[in-house]
Amino acid sequence: MSATKGRYPRWAWALTGSGHFFTESIALIKSLDAVDLFVSRAADEVLRMYKQDLPKDTRIFKETTASSAPVGRFYEGLYHTLVVSPASSNTVAKAVFGISDTLVTNCFAQAGKCRVHAIVFACDTAPEMITMAPKGPVSVYPRRIDLENTAKLKEFDDTVVVESIGELEAAIAARRLHLADRAAS
Repeated sequence: MSATKGRYPRWAWALTGSGHFFTESIALIKSLDAVDLFVSRAADEVLRMYKQDLPKDTRIFKETTASSAPVGRFYEGLYHTLVVSPASSNTVAKAVFGISDTLVTNCFAQAGKCRVHAIVFACDTAPEMITMAPKGPVSVYPRRIDLENTAKLKEFDDTVVVESIGELEAAIAARRLHLADRAAS
């Protein structure tokens, strides 16, 4: 077992089935120490499509139970931060309306209930976007409801919604700084 595998509290990272900045999200996961990864069924499919390997020293929880049993770990104080990246429009909509029927939406709900800080990289943030599909870039046009849900999610307590990979990197860096300052005091 690696030195970081048993260290707590740690990062919780939830992957959805969106391909938008999926490989960049995996690269960010690999740059963090002490990560538990929550992989939805759809994300498991996308991992294979994008031919991505997960970090070997990361605990991985896959969506295998109807009750999303691994989310009970949030109640044990095991996480300081939840990152949902990439967050599909489906995940964002469910989060906004309080629906927690998948591993990822359950993680988001439990993080909120346990006052665990959340960073969400919403995929649908502009009326027209270029995203990378397995075979190359494609133009996408998020629906008005998708954009409205992203805006609503920004109003949630202790939740930072980011709209680019640069903003995600900055939010993670800010969170690292906050955690270091808290540990030093």
